[in-house]
Amino acid sequence: MKNSNILFEAKNGIGFIRLNRPEKRNALSYPMIESMYKQLLEWKNDDNVAMVLLEGEGDKALCSGGDVVHLREKRYSNIDEYAFGFFYTEYCMNMLIFTYPKPIMSYMTGFVMGGGVGICVGTSHRIVTEKTKWAMPEMNIGLYPDVGGSYFMNKMPGQIGRYLALTSKPVKPADVLYIGAADYYIDTSSWKELRQAIVDKRWTLDRAGERLNELISQYSKELPMVSPLAGLEEKINYHFGFDTMEEIVDSLRQAAEKGDEWADDVVKTIFTKSPTSLKVTLKQLGEGKKKTMKECFKMELEMSMNFMHYDDFFEGVRAVLVDKDRNPKWNPPTLEEVKQEVVDSFFNYIWEDGKNPLEDFQI
Repeated sequence: MKNSNILFEAKNGIGFIRLNRPEKRNALSYPMIESMYKQLLEWKNDDNVAMVLLEGEGDKALCSGGDVVHLREKRYSNIDEYAFGFFYTEYCMNMLIFTYPKPIMSYMTGFVMGGGVGICVGTSHRIVTEKTKWAMPEMNIGLYPDVGGSYFMNKMPGQIGRYLALTSKPVKPADVLYIGAADYYIDTSSWKELRQAIVDKRWTLDRAGERLNELISQYSKELPMVSPLAGLEEKINYHFGFDTMEEIVDSLRQAAEKGDEWADDVVKTIFTKSPTSLKVTLKQLGEGKKKTMKECFKMELEMSMNFMHYDDFFEGVRAVLVDKDRNPKWNPPTLEEVKQEVVDSFFNYIWEDGKNPLEDFQI
């Protein structure tokens, strides 16, 4: 049965993927993830498809993230089985995109967040526009930056990955380019013409990536503004270079008391997040530095399964996505009350056969 929330077409050597859920800012549902993963696998070995073009319906979002409300709805109804299917399929798809043997072009206009970042960050040709709003906002719902965040956020300059993970701050196109999460900037007014130029070509496996790069370069331009994150990098590196959340917060507080408005805003933002999620995420990023991409996703699968038995996640989904009161009640409510053994427990999940299922994923 076809899923009308995601559309596929192949012509002229191009595989088209269009997320078709504009009323939800093209959020990824479980069936959409299953369909996209299956289609990418089929096109991977199809010599008639030389490249893939990923876009979202409407002008508000490529993809605003994974649709996690359904996980809350399944909380008391076999959550482990359902959550495993969702996260396992999503992470397999993410890894497939990172290792895809053919060019994938992602048109990242509008909201590109969470699961939306996950389907774009590993693509080979990533385009941002003046409307791009990029974020890893999982901390807002008491979760952690998954979909490979352990891997790609560690590759950002300095401590910027930590800063974006722990604060969930959204960034605009100049910053997305600076952190290495995009390759080209174009104006939205140029997209229709560029897309038509791509459609009009007959694509073959020979030099497809090189030819695509040449074509996009005809429409891309230099941004007139510098990255705000670049200007803040020295501060970010200083405050977010500590080993514990308490030290990071204390450093920001001291700067705020001396009149640093940026530090004051950041520390206030951090205090709105789940203390447990903050500490788990800091450990996640530290562990990710030592791991390969596949090892990062294996770790995240275990973390995600453990988060399904964590009250703060369901409370965060309620506060942000269901009731939308933006007033979550975290438990425990302070960093000092989060025990290290609780943090450590998120990194060990007991599988029935003793083996992480992603171990068998072939890269």
